[in-house]
Amino acid sequence: MSLFDKINADIKTAMLAREKDKLEPLRAVKAAFLMARTEKGASDNLSEDAEIKIIQRLVKQRKDSAEIYKTNNREELYTKEVFEANLIAQYLPAQLSDSEIEEEVRSIITKVGATGPQDMGKVMGMASKQMAGKAEGKMISTVVKTVLSSL
Repeated sequence: MSLFDKINADIKTAMLAREKDKLEPLRAVKAAFLMARTEKGASDNLSEDAEIKIIQRLVKQRKDSAEIYKTNNREELYTKEVFEANLIAQYLPAQLSDSEIEEEVRSIITKVGATGPQDMGKVMGMASKQMAGKAEGKMISTVVKTVLSSL
């Protein structure tokens, strides 16, 4: 079952259970999938990678909005955005732990032959591809910086 089909099934379930708070973020995900399907040059079906990237983008948007609401003391909107981000994030594959990310980064540094912070671009390029969908880019960047600066 593709993520699109799972989202559709969950929308139906939320509608039957009258869970309005879940319905809005699920419909946003479905809308984003439909937009991606109808873009110029896109095929009718999205690949799993494309679906994961869309979900990651939606989660990141909500987390960013939540931070803005928190700094502006809008607690009710902050809570709503965090809830939606967590709900949408459930459709992402299992995320890597900090130690797993560091282990991956160290192996990439060895493969690339990085010697210090000046090789950040090489390492980030490969790390972003290898850990796509499994870890946030911000977290990967932080770990890469830390490891490279300790070389």
